[in-house]
Amino acid sequence: MELTLEKLKDGERGVVERLTLTGPTKRRLIEMGITPGTEVRVLKRAPLGDPIEIYLRRYTLTLRAEDAHNIYVRRAEA
Repeated sequence: MELTLEKLKDGERGVVERLTLTGPTKRRLIEMGITPGTEVRVLKRAPLGDPIEIYLRRYTLTLRAEDAHNIYVRRAEA
């Protein structure tokens, strides 16, 4: 089963496998450090589930759930 970043629960960690976005959105996320092999941790979500705050590369980033749905990850080992 493939897992997307949006499916991780608060506090869970994952390693980025691939991005299925295209165009400027994909380029923007890559420039912000969301690249294959990068470990990310879900910090929290807004009350209605969108946006999602994640931690990667020693900084926090807030993503729309729609974008997180197109970022495939595998769970990181504890």
